[in-house]
Amino acid sequence: MTEPDLEERNAESLLTFHPAFEAAFQAARKSLREGGIPTGAALARGDVVIASGHNELVQHGDPIAHGDMVALRTFGRQRTHRDMALYTTLAPCAMCSGAIIQFKIPKIVVGEAETFPGELDLLRSRGVEVVVLDDPRCIQMMRAFQREHAGLWAENIAEDIDE
Repeated sequence: MTEPDLEERNAESLLTFHPAFEAAFQAARKSLREGGIPTGAALARGDVVIASGHNELVQHGDPIAHGDMVALRTFGRQRTHRDMALYTTLAPCAMCSGAIIQFKIPKIVVGEAETFPGELDLLRSRGVEVVVLDDPRCIQMMRAFQREHAGLWAENIAEDIDE
C-alpha cells in the first residue's frame, strides 16, 4: 500500500468513528429495534453533532421521513447549512439528495452505497463532497434487512417487488 493510500484509509477510519457517524449508526439501529427501516443520519458542525434522525416510515407511516429528512427536520430552521456535514448510514435517495442540494450542504459522509447506490453522482455533479466509508456494520445491517423485509424495503424506495 502506498503512503497516500494509507493516509486516505486512516482518514476514512477516523470518519467511521466520528461522533456524527456514530450518532447516525445508532439512530439506524434504534429504527431497526422499533421494527423500522435501519437507516440513520446526523448533521454536524465539525465534531459537534447538531441533530440526528432515523427513517420513520414504519413508526409514523410517513413515506417522506427518511433518516436524512428527519435529521434536517429535527435541526429545524437555520440561516445556513453551508458549514456542516451530513453523515448517513446509506447512500441518499433522489428525494434526500434533493434536500441536500437545496440546503447547500457541502459534504456528505456515507456509511455504505453497496446495498443501495443512491444518487451520489447527482450530489457530486452539484458540487457536494461525497465520502463513502464502506462501513461493514452498515452493509451487514442493510443486507440482512433487505433480505428479511424485501417488501418493506421496496416500499421505502418506491419500487415494485416481484411476489
